[in-house]
Formats: sequence, C-alpha cells, structure tokens
Amino acid sequence: MEGVRVLEVAQFTFVPAAGAVLADWGADVIKIEHAERGDAQRGLTRVLGLPTAGEDSTFSPIMEGPNRGKRSIGLALEKPAARAVFEKLVAASDVLLTNFLPEARAKLNIDLDDVRAINPDIVYVRGSGFGARGPESDKGGYDSTAFWARGGSAAGVTPPGADRMMRMPAGAYGDSMGGMTIAGGIAAALYSRQVTGEPSVVDVSLLGVGAWTTQYTVNQALMVGGPLPVREQPRHGSRTNPLVGAYRTADGRWLELAMLQPGRYWPEFCRLSGREELATDERFGDVEALMENAATAAELVAEIIASRTFAEWIEILAQGEGQWSAVQDAWEVGQDPSLRANGLIAPVVDADGRGRELVTNPVQFDQTPAELTRAPQFAEHTDEILRESGVDDDELIQLKIDGAAT
Repeated sequence: MEGVRVLEVAQFTFVPAAGAVLADWGADVIKIEHAERGDAQRGLTRVLGLPTAGEDSTFSPIMEGPNRGKRSIGLALEKPAARAVFEKLVAASDVLLTNFLPEARAKLNIDLDDVRAINPDIVYVRGSGFGARGPESDKGGYDSTAFWARGGSAAGVTPPGADRMMRMPAGAYGDSMGGMTIAGGIAAALYSRQVTGEPSVVDVSLLGVGAWTTQYTVNQALMVGGPLPVREQPRHGSRTNPLVGAYRTADGRWLELAMLQPGRYWPEFCRLSGREELATDERFGDVEALMENAATAAELVAEIIASRTFAEWIEILAQGEGQWSAVQDAWEVGQDPSLRANGLIAPVVDADGRGRELVTNPVQFDQTPAELTRAPQFAEHTDEILRESGVDDDELIQLKIDGAAT
C-alpha cells in the first residue's frame, strides 16, 4: 500500500487497529488526536489488573499494538482555526477512517457529506458498535458489549449453570479482529475505486464481527428456527471420538487433541503412548467400536495423558501424524517457533531507543515479514505534517496559539 494515505480520526483499539494493519502494509497513516487530550486510550494506566507501560518507559503495548507505524498530529477539530488544516489533509488522503459516533461526526463536520465535499474520491470508513443503520446506530459499544456479549461468544463459552459469565480471553480481543476486518474492507474498496473509479463507504460493526465469528452456530439456530439445545460436553473427548478435546498432563498443563479420524489415529496414539494393547482391544478394535465406546476410551486417554508431563507429551506427540496442540499462555505464544519462523513476532525500536517486539498482523505478501516502526508519541509529527500540508512557520505558531494544534 505504498503511496496510499489514510487519515484516521479514531481512538481506542477497534478502528485504530485497522490503521495499524494498513501501516504494516505500507500505507502512510496520519492519526489525528485531540490537541489537548489525545487518544483517550493514552489515559489508561492499568488494564486487566496490570500497568499498561513499564517503569521509566514510554513503551505501552495498549498504544503500540493498534498505532504502530503511524504519524500523529494534535488537532482540535472543534476549533475553526483547525478546519483549513483538516481540509488539506482530507484533500491529500485516499481513505478517511473514523469511529466517532454520528453526533460527534456532525458536530465536527467530518461526516460523509462534509468529507466528500472536500474530496469526492475518498473512501469513507466507519467503525461502529451496532451498525450504521437501525435503532442503535448512534449507540457506542466496546468489544466486551457489542462483540463478546451481543455477538454470541460469551454465551457460547459459558458452561450451563455457571455462576459467572466467561470473559474475553485477552484485552482488545474483538477490537483486534474487527480492525483486521476493516483493513480487508478498505483494501477491497481501494481496488474497487481503481477498477470502477467510484469510491465506497465502508461500514464494519463490532456486533457484525461478533456474529461472523459465531456464524456457524447462529446459522444452525436460524435453520432450526429457535435456540439451540444446551449440550454439556463430556469431561473428556467428544461423544464419539476420544481423540478430540482437552486433556490435562501430570504437571497441570493442557493439550488439545483434534484427531478427527479416530480409526486412523487411535492405533498411532496407542503406540506412541506405550499402550499398544488398546489398539487391539475389542472395545476399540475398529472405528465403529471405538466411536460406540468413546466415553470409555476417553477416560483411558485422560489417565494416559495424566501419567506424563507436558514436556514429555510435546516430545511424544511430535512423533506422530495426528493433529494436536499445546495450550499456550501469552508468553509462550510470543515465543512460538512457528510464529517466529514466519516473522509474525517482529522487532521494533521504541521511543526510548530500546528494542522491543510486537505481534504483526497475520497477512504476509510474498513471504515477506512486516517491518514495524513504533507508535507515535502524542502529536509527535504535528509540525512535520503541517509543513507537508503547506503551512508556514507563522501559521503554525498561530495555530498553536489558538489551541487548534499542538
């Protein structure tokens, strides 16, 4: 996307994450932050019980993840003196990306008609909680509400009879998926503009992304015409396959088995685990018997897995062809050898000159890893961007005196 300019009027993670992906892909992304307050996410000092930045450091993953590779300008869009600068930026951009609510967009004169009056060819992109139309089009939402709760994920992972709802497994979980979705929509819109000459309006909602992630179950419910029956899964294995599901090792770690062809992989598992006799046991001797006696077989698999440590099983299962995976925590994901072999954990130098690492977006072109640069400090590039826009030094100083830029 070299040569594509994206103007971002957004904050938090959902929509800014799309800008980060586009920056990974080579776009010039200019982030407009309020001249006094900046992106509201900069004010979060603790998330999920942990500090958002290290001691004596400007490096904050909550900002670096969704904002790496961008340039930041501090601009108070509500001040008339900032309007000329905003219009120059719009005129020079291919995409305007925002998650401001309709009322705020109207108040700031950054709505579709306002922007298209400046640049009729711009791709206009709105990220929302619940969609651009309907009774909740002016309602704000976060991924915990619109994506996780309303989109079906929370109900899908909360066990029947639980005394509390399961929470999202990571910060900005739905926001990150939503940002990736928006980036794909923008790429399609830019292609469409190139082919047809017509710019698009792109809308992505957290609710829509949430429904898409649970679409298989939602589609089933639509097919049967009502809520799906509550099915409590067996403790071990599935109802017809002992080699599907999570099993705990001797040292309390977990392995996820997904050997969907039990007849094919049962003899291999028995051999690797040192229990060859189970492969010829009449209860499990062919695929029909194994499926019929899956519950009994699953209890045996649980005992077998529980007899060795996590590290031992990693070595043992790696010798077979059946599908399985270690259940990894956040640190282990960051060290994952396949992620690193594919350049999906990338180095970046922070504002203090220290080497750091960040997860890249999962899309690669021509097997070339993304080269990351850090997120901008608040309003770090204001002077640079203003001068690029033709603002001379006297005008720049006046904008700062007026409080329109910082």
